[in-house]
Amino acid sequence: MELVSVGLLVLTASYLLASYFNHLWLIGADGNGLPDDFVNVWAAGRLVLEGQAPSVYDWPTHKAMEQVALGRPFDGYFGWHYPPNFLFVAAALALLPYLTAYLLWLAVTFPIYLAAIRTIIGERSGYLLAAAFPGVLFNAIVGQNGFLSAGLMGAGLVLLAERPVIAGLAFGILTYKPQLGILIPIALIAGGHWRTIAAAAIVTIAWSAISLAAFGWPTWQGFIGNISHTSDAFLSNGWANFGKLQTAFGLIRSMGGSETLAWSAQGVIIVLAAVVIAALWRSRLPYDVKAAALGVASLLATPYLYAYDLTVLAVPLAFLFRRAGQTGFLPYELATVGAACLLLLIFPFVVLPVGFIAVVLIAGLVARRAVVEGGIGTVRIHIALQ
Repeated sequence: MELVSVGLLVLTASYLLASYFNHLWLIGADGNGLPDDFVNVWAAGRLVLEGQAPSVYDWPTHKAMEQVALGRPFDGYFGWHYPPNFLFVAAALALLPYLTAYLLWLAVTFPIYLAAIRTIIGERSGYLLAAAFPGVLFNAIVGQNGFLSAGLMGAGLVLLAERPVIAGLAFGILTYKPQLGILIPIALIAGGHWRTIAAAAIVTIAWSAISLAAFGWPTWQGFIGNISHTSDAFLSNGWANFGKLQTAFGLIRSMGGSETLAWSAQGVIIVLAAVVIAALWRSRLPYDVKAAALGVASLLATPYLYAYDLTVLAVPLAFLFRRAGQTGFLPYELATVGAACLLLLIFPFVVLPVGFIAVVLIAGLVARRAVVEGGIGTVRIHIALQ
């Protein structure tokens, strides 16, 4: 397994270096920046620093600042869809030149992700497994926030039992990406984790109140109004290509299904995921299984999920690996993990919701664990992690 991880890590590093030297990443052949997702963060931060915080939700104004960041015009638009809370981070990054801020963002958030996955797995090999996960490449190549999301999700889950308040802090900060936290309150309530709930609520309310004081009510109005605008653009009209949405919604829309059908299917998944998570977190199943279930169900429940968000899939995988370290892998468990990683690797070549299929595969592994460890089935294959 470590040999495979080393191979994937070399592949990731080689791809990034080749992309850089061929002017496909960070800097174009003309010496100016290339349009990637991080440009929306820097542009939003620069508008805040110039006293125009509400303008981050005005698409033409924000797009104009993105072009300033890159030093040239470009087609398309990278929207700022986050709550005003996250503008503190954007403003801090915008104090630096664009490319410096881009690299610093990755340099700061990547260790957070590594530390979370290593802590879950409990062995130093966790660093290697985390770094080799294919989601790392997708997040790095566009400068997105997948490392931070995975780090916060992982930290919240791994610290829940022994450090409930710190876990609540992690979950509270994760509200910068609210679509990933739909099921977290359900799990915490079902499991009776009241201290974590209180801590998360305090952090969320305090962070929101501070942002309201700092940026004003018009900024929050802009965010609230932008929600429907974003939904219309990306979920109804497919501005970013439905094939890039790694969800049931994206799969149905990319195959020509209607918006009504897509929302119906996504709604069923949300309800089923909520019911299953509530039941699992009230059960006596091993905590690793519960945590893995919440991690993967959070990805299934949201209709708005891109390839870089799949970095979070490393969290349920880490809990599965930790459990397997105690009980052994089930038959075909490692092979299924390999198939899921392969699906992620081929995404750039097909631009289809193959990431959603990968998430479904991991969800199947978690469900199988829940059934087996709930008393139905006893077969194990003991394979060392080393």
